[in-house]
Amino acid sequence: MGYNKRVVFWAACAGMLLFGVCMITLGSVASDLRIKLQLNELSSGTLFSILPLGFLAGSFIFGPIADKYGYKILLVISTLCLFAGFEGLAFTSSAGMLKLFIMFIGIGGGAINGATNALVSDISDREKGANISLLGVFYGLGALGMPLILALLKGRISFEIIVAMVGAGTLLAGVYFLIIKFPPPKQAKGIPLARSLKLVKDKVLITIALFLCFQSGFEGIINNWTTTYLINRLSIGESSALFALSSFVAGMVIMRLLIGSIFRSFSSKKLLIISFLLILPGLILLKTALAFNISIAGLILLGAGLSAGFPIMLGFVGNLYTELSGTAFSLVFFIALIGNTIINLLMGFVAQRFGIEHLITFALAETVIMILLATIILNKTKNIV
Repeated sequence: MGYNKRVVFWAACAGMLLFGVCMITLGSVASDLRIKLQLNELSSGTLFSILPLGFLAGSFIFGPIADKYGYKILLVISTLCLFAGFEGLAFTSSAGMLKLFIMFIGIGGGAINGATNALVSDISDREKGANISLLGVFYGLGALGMPLILALLKGRISFEIIVAMVGAGTLLAGVYFLIIKFPPPKQAKGIPLARSLKLVKDKVLITIALFLCFQSGFEGIINNWTTTYLINRLSIGESSALFALSSFVAGMVIMRLLIGSIFRSFSSKKLLIISFLLILPGLILLKTALAFNISIAGLILLGAGLSAGFPIMLGFVGNLYTELSGTAFSLVFFIALIGNTIINLLMGFVAQRFGIEHLITFALAETVIMILLATIILNKTKNIV
């Protein structure tokens, strides 16, 4: 074998932690960047649109690279992209260069997200979904940790130094990736083009990708629109709304930890049923809540309910497409991120045309579609559930 599975798993966890930091850092320092670079609302909006494009590019390219050249070179180059991006974010004084550095963060983050999930799938002989779920805990730790660090250190250390220190952390992770052994490339002699093209026509894989499209979109609208919804509905302050949103991430982290440990022996079907049984009351609480604490409970349930979607579906992908796992993961992540973008745009149209109070109606419609897609997928993957 030539590599230590435990060491490789911890390497993947380090990468996923970095991805969690990538996802949240730009939003966390956006107000500081506006002041430093004298950006208006339009310029700020442009910056936020660049990051998802970078994630898309990273998600599109990581799979074929991992299958042909292995994970080491991909992860090392991705961390170098992150290092350059974070240091640029910290020290640039040019709005034009800032766009380039944000693209670096997006490409590196997108590639690391896909590669670490595919890597954990490859080194897991069984219970791939449970192991990928444990990996997802580190995404939550990164996403929760960065705002906490900024909040604790703000006023004592400039945001530039904090972001630069994060960049140095990515470089350390890159050194770790460089010195450990990874699984060898699965397609070192070249990726079979005919088999890769067949993936695009594979009905099971595309159905899984569509499920993750709605899953990613669901997570996106909760992350992007919940604060506005709660401020309008409960007349609370922005800081309280942001705290409520962090409870959504906390619910997801706790449930993924349980899936990877106590619920490890549960079947995929049982976990999906539990997930939907958590999502529905979570939406009901958010829709009917007149008190802040009830909204918190609803968001925790939603986070817990949405926690299983990606690990379970990626586990299916890893089991079904072992020889081209990187390329298959790349395809489903690419479609999922496109779905996230489109669904968020649709939610923006609904909010503008009909009001933000329809966020829950929109989320409920997504839930129904996800239940239908999950039923189809479970029927088509009975042998690996």
